Amino acid sequence: MLILNKTAGFFSKPSKRKIYEYLRSFNFYPGKVFLHKLVLGIETSCDDTAAAVVDETGNILGEAIHSQTEVHLKTGGIIPPVAQQLHRENIQRIVQEALSISKVSPSELSAIATTIKPGLALSLGVGLSFSLQLVDQLKKPFIPIHHMEAHALTIRLTNKVEFPFLVLLISGGHCLLALVRGVSDFLLLGKSLDIAPGDMLDKVARRLSLIKHPECSTMSGGKAIEHLAKQGNKLHFDFRPPMQRTKNCDFSFSGLQHVIDRTITQKEKEEGIEKGQLLSSAADIAAAVQHTTACHIAKRTHRAILFCKQRNLLSESNAVLVVSGGVASNLYIRKALEIITNATQCTLLCPPPRLCTDNGIMIAWNGIERLRAGLGILYDTEGIRYEPKCPLGVDISKEVGEAAIKVPRLKMKI
Repeated sequence: MLILNKTAGFFSKPSKRKIYEYLRSFNFYPGKVFLHKLVLGIETSCDDTAAAVVDETGNILGEAIHSQTEVHLKTGGIIPPVAQQLHRENIQRIVQEALSISKVSPSELSAIATTIKPGLALSLGVGLSFSLQLVDQLKKPFIPIHHMEAHALTIRLTNKVEFPFLVLLISGGHCLLALVRGVSDFLLLGKSLDIAPGDMLDKVARRLSLIKHPECSTMSGGKAIEHLAKQGNKLHFDFRPPMQRTKNCDFSFSGLQHVIDRTITQKEKEEGIEKGQLLSSAADIAAAVQHTTACHIAKRTHRAILFCKQRNLLSESNAVLVVSGGVASNLYIRKALEIITNATQCTLLCPPPRLCTDNGIMIAWNGIERLRAGLGILYDTEGIRYEPKCPLGVDISKEVGEAAIKVPRLKMKI
């Protein structure tokens, strides 16, 4: 847990004149009357600077986002000080753009909601510092947001979903299964013991040098793997799903990544090419990696559904599985999860792809949910800190492991 001013000093002492000029730069709409609660959401937990204004009925009034993907593709991964600087350079413009599009003046906001946990410390600091300035100047309530809570609740913006429901959050930085019982009431069933699936896919894409592939040069690692996998044969390589004999809902991807690395090194020797050159078997490797990842995620999720139904934590006839996070936009993994939900009489729901990745809309919506429930609304921000590492909810993963539920074998014909 780090104190804000240590890494977010860029915004720590703005002059009153600068803030005044900033607030004056917005267009005001005196004839427009908003009858609903309005929340400005700000997201800077990783490498996207995003903001949005959402009302309590779920209308997205304005949004803006600045993606750093292109910069980080060139550096081979996210470098925290670089991400921090890009957030600093863009946050004011992005917030102003979201407010301008929404035709909402800052004074009309009901609250400001900002991601403060978990994420990259340097990135979180920029968003929190900027938000606290606005809160102080506008005299508005502040709603600190847990990034994973926001991902989990996004589905309630786009679909009519009642509590409780099961959520699978899979992204470049996170991987977890949780039962959502309320706006801030989560039971953690399992999580990744090492790296996240999106991180693994990115690393495999870099090891395969897919940025040099003409069809993948502008894609993120995960997107490149998904795209190339369509051209490959998943049966040409036999990568075993991790933790086959461990009867819980935890995940692991680092061991699989090491096996893939060794396989790529072996294939480079066989083909007589240097590291950094494209393998002729790259598409087959991508297909096999994606399939193994999908099977691992699907099996752990299958066990979570069975556990929740056995313990009457989910409805036997009306259970819902929500899948969110950047990796949720992978259609192959989604199809694997459809096989599971069909076998367990569950409904599978995913937010639209643009709401699966990090965005300001989900932060604003989480703010609306908390505002309506009267949870975590701060009128005094003294001592507020960001938390780079922060668990979600109450961890009952040990109980899940002790249940040792055997998962029926399903044919993963995708």
